[in-house]
Amino acid sequence: MRLQYPNRIGMFARILGAIGRRGGDLGAVDIVSPDSKVMTRDVSVRARDAGHQEEIVDAVQRIAGVKVLNVSDRVFLLHLGGKISLQNKVPLTTRDALSLAYTPGVARVCEAIAADPRKAWQLTIKGNSVAVVSDGTAVLGLGDIGPEAAMPVMEGKAMLFKEFAGIDAYPICLRTKDTNEIVSTVKNLAVGFGGINLEDISAPRCFEIERRLQEELNIPVFHDDQHGTAVVVLAALLNASRLTRRKLDRMRIVICGAGAAGVAVTQILLGGGARDIIVCDREGALHKGRLPNLNPSKAWLAQHTNPRNVRGSLGDALRGANVFIGVSGPGLVEIRDLKRMASRPIIFALANPTPEIMPEEAARVAYVVATGRSDYPNQINNVLAFPGIFRGALDVRARQITESMKQVAARAIAGCIAQAELSPEYIVPSVFNRQVVQRVAAAVRRAAVRAGVARKRFPRA
Repeated sequence: MRLQYPNRIGMFARILGAIGRRGGDLGAVDIVSPDSKVMTRDVSVRARDAGHQEEIVDAVQRIAGVKVLNVSDRVFLLHLGGKISLQNKVPLTTRDALSLAYTPGVARVCEAIAADPRKAWQLTIKGNSVAVVSDGTAVLGLGDIGPEAAMPVMEGKAMLFKEFAGIDAYPICLRTKDTNEIVSTVKNLAVGFGGINLEDISAPRCFEIERRLQEELNIPVFHDDQHGTAVVVLAALLNASRLTRRKLDRMRIVICGAGAAGVAVTQILLGGGARDIIVCDREGALHKGRLPNLNPSKAWLAQHTNPRNVRGSLGDALRGANVFIGVSGPGLVEIRDLKRMASRPIIFALANPTPEIMPEEAARVAYVVATGRSDYPNQINNVLAFPGIFRGALDVRARQITESMKQVAARAIAGCIAQAELSPEYIVPSVFNRQVVQRVAAAVRRAAVRAGVARKRFPRA
C-alpha cells in the first residue's frame, strides 16, 4: 500500500496496529517522500488471500487522516506489461548480419520455401511453435469473461510451454464465439505453427471446433481442458490402482460432470481398460433411457457407459463405487455419498478452485484423495501432460495427436513414480520434476511413429 498521512508522532503506530489487529504480516516499509507536514510511505503486508487483503486495506483506510493512494499485490505486479516477450536468436549488430537475417538474404530462403513448403519446418519458427487459442468463454472457474480477460491465462500457458518444454507458444484470444469463425481463423493463422492448443472454450462448441480443426489441418490440435486433464487423471488412477491392487477393468468408476473434461476422461479411461463407468450430469446418471433428451456428446456417453443401467442421482450412482472423479462444480458431493462407496475409495475432486468436496472432509472416508489445487497433495495438473505431449509431437512433426499418444503419455507420467515411492498422498509426480516432460515426449514420439502420423523420425524415437 502507498499511504499518505499527517507527519506526526503516533500516526504510523496506529497504522501498524490496524494491520496487526487484522492479522496482516508486516514486510518492507519504505519512505517515499517525507516533509514536515505529510509523510508518504510504501508498506508491504503479507495477506492470506484477496479477501484478507481487502480487510487490511479497509482497516487502514478507516484511520482518520490516512489516505491509501495505491494498492497493488504480487500477482498484479508480476503481470505488469504481460508475462512473456519475444527475443531474437541472432544478434543484429552489423550490416552483414542484417543482410542475412533480412533483405536481401531472406529472399533466398523465401524462394526455397515457395519451391518446397515443407522447408518451413526447418527454416522458420514453425517447427517449435504452438498457438494457444481461446475465445474466453470458459476460463478457469470464472466462466465467460471475454477474450481480453482470458489473455493472462493464455500468457501463463505460453510460459509453461517455454519453461517445461522449450516450446515457443503464442497467446491468441479471439473476439468471436461463432464456431465457424473460430475454425476459419485458426485455419488461416496455422501456417506459422507446428501445433494448436485450444484453451478455455466452452462445451459443446469445443467438441466441434476441435473435431473440425483436426480434420482440416495437418498439425496437432489439442483441447487441453479435455485431453490434458484426461491424461493426468488416467496417470493418477493407474498409480492409485497400483496402491489398491485393483485393475481398471475391475473398478466401478463414477464421473460427475458431462462437459468437455468429463467426456475426455471417460474416453481415455475406456481406452485404458475401464469397463464400468457411470457419468452423471445435473439430472443424475446418464443412461440409454435418457437418449431422446440428450445433446450429441451426452448421448455418446449414455451409449458407451453405464453397463449396469444404473438410474438415479449421483448419490445412487456412487453406491458400491471404487472411484469418484469430479470435473463439475463446488460442493456437489457430501460425506454421506462417499460412505456409500466400496471400501478404500479413490476420490478425485477436481473442480477448481472449490472442489466437489473439500479434501480434508473426503479424507475421513477415502483411501486416496486428489484435487486440482496446488495446496493439497496429488494435484491433477495439466502441466504434467501438455508440454511433453507437444514436445514429442513437434519433435517428429506429427500430423495429429492420436489416442495412443495420449495413452502412452499417461503411462509415462505414472511411471515417473517408482513402486517404492508410491503412497496415498503421492500418486502423481511434481510439476517441477523435469523427468516428466522428457519421458512423456519420448513415449509420444514412439507412439506417433507407430501410428504413422510422424513426418520424420527423431534420433531416439
